Amino acid sequence: MKSVTSKERSAVFLDRDGTLLDDPGYLSDPEGILFFPDVVDSLRRLQASGYLLMVVTNQSGIGRGYFSEETGLEVNLRMWELLGRRGVSLAGLYYCRHHPDAGCRCRKPGTLMAERVFSDFRIRPETSWMVGDAVKDIQMGFLAGLRSILVMTGKNPEGEIPAGVLVKENLAQAVDHILLSGVAP
Repeated sequence: MKSVTSKERSAVFLDRDGTLLDDPGYLSDPEGILFFPDVVDSLRRLQASGYLLMVVTNQSGIGRGYFSEETGLEVNLRMWELLGRRGVSLAGLYYCRHHPDAGCRCRKPGTLMAERVFSDFRIRPETSWMVGDAVKDIQMGFLAGLRSILVMTGKNPEGEIPAGVLVKENLAQAVDHILLSGVAP
């Protein structure tokens, strides 16, 4: 789902597993969705401040054959529905279904998902943010020109955390920083 507007907007790009949701490893059951505490309230705060909310997520369980693309879509749609019931409107949800060895440009840290969001929604990278629990999330953010925050709610970040990366305990702390940063949406 997408909406095209003539005005450039600001967005917060959000990783799904380990940032918004508890990550049991290759989530394939729509009934297994478990939001971290304060996620819904944090998303509401961003939304009320004028940011568009974009989920960008690697879903290699599809490419690895652990579950079908249809199952992956069911999980994403269920998350979208649960957030909507709680007053959170995602503007978009983009995912990479490829195996990590596929060499695609959409798999984070590749920037194709971000480029698609920029094009589909006329997003201004310089006033937008990436929040994720993995170094590859932050790398995508930097490569796409987004301000980026690493949250420590997922499994320990793989790889060396680049110097100067802003690290917060959870999404609520990341949102506090975004809203106090002075970067207007």
